[in-house]
Amino acid sequence: MKRISATVKIGIISNLIKTYENRSLIYTFAIRDLKITYAQTFLGVLWSIARPLSGLLIYTVFFSYLLNVQTGNVPYFLFAFSGMIYWYYFSYLISKAGTSLLEAQSIIKKIYFPKLVLPFSKVLGGLVEFGISLFVLFVMVVVWGIPLKIKILLLPALIIVNIFVALSIGIWLSALTVRFRDFHHIIPYLINFGIFLTPVFYPATLIPSKYSFFVYLNPMAGVIEGFRWILFDGTIPSAYYCIGIIPVIFLLISGFYYFTKTEGKMADII
Repeated sequence: MKRISATVKIGIISNLIKTYENRSLIYTFAIRDLKITYAQTFLGVLWSIARPLSGLLIYTVFFSYLLNVQTGNVPYFLFAFSGMIYWYYFSYLISKAGTSLLEAQSIIKKIYFPKLVLPFSKVLGGLVEFGISLFVLFVMVVVWGIPLKIKILLLPALIIVNIFVALSIGIWLSALTVRFRDFHHIIPYLINFGIFLTPVFYPATLIPSKYSFFVYLNPMAGVIEGFRWILFDGTIPSAYYCIGIIPVIFLLISGFYYFTKTEGKMADII
């Protein structure tokens, strides 16, 4: 058992080292994706804020005006937008990383390179859209008169956690979709269902205390609540949100293991 465990660790570490040595490919694929996405468009990357802003309008009307969801001293549109940009980056990474191998199957069949490069490249592509949305949010916050405090320096840590949470699922899905194409169709349903289990459009305090454990187990709930605390002050998030890191660590390690184990067969299966 110890020998198998050591072999697994060596395989994962070796794969990560090879991926790092080929990091230039990550940049190349990320730039290629951005060019393909925004080629021949008039507004270019500015389209990246169209989806969250249009969604913000719809959810503000539904949750704020129709359901009268209260968000304290923070205007609802700022409250919702702060959760939406993190969730959209999370869902972007899962969706794009999960299908990254299928989308690049013609390249995989022709040349060899560490396949982890593909899901990792989606991190950079999505980070551009996330950065634009984040800038828009900061402008909205400043215009509304909410001061940005020193806690904003904690923002990179939350972004990193967000990336790891998404990759813990995305790497699993990227490897599984090679053999089981059904996952390609399941991914959108998982994302659409998951957003309503996460306090994106409503405060976590609306969830009854007897179900709090399920909120704490959701790592994205901790990320979003932490960001709102950084941006809007209020009560510091409960330390119980750290519970959500446990499934992330498990999924990330097991995902790297499964990906490494199946990588050699991908070119033949895909």
